[in-house]
Amino acid sequence: MSLETKVNAEMKNAMKAKNKAALRGLRAIKQAIILQKTDGSGDTLSEADEIKMLQKLVKQRKDSLDIYEKQGREDLAVLEREEIEVIEKFLPQQMSEEELTAFIKELVDKLGATSMKDMGKVMGTANKELAGRADGKTIAAKVKEALA
Repeated sequence: MSLETKVNAEMKNAMKAKNKAALRGLRAIKQAIILQKTDGSGDTLSEADEIKMLQKLVKQRKDSLDIYEKQGREDLAVLEREEIEVIEKFLPQQMSEEELTAFIKELVDKLGATSMKDMGKVMGTANKELAGRADGKTIAAKVKEALA
């Protein structure tokens, strides 16, 4: 079942339940899908593209959430948290800190990385293998920690 089909089904359920928070998040996903489909490239969305798009939506909302919290706008921060929660339901299960640390250490050993000069090589491989299961900032922090 495609992401668009899942989102449409969830939107119907959210409308019936009058769940405004879920509806906002689902509409954001649907808008992103429509933008991606009508960008003129003619490409269909692959599963990897869908995951990348969802991660981007979550990252945008986390950035906004951070700003709202710094400015003391809890009313807006609540809305962002609700949307993040809805969007994350469509992402693959995120790795725990321990799993991510173990994976990065194993990857560093496998690639023979020894210093910060090798960070690009490790990051490239890690981002490909962990697509959708961990965000880039967390991966970068763990790679720096492993290479330090």
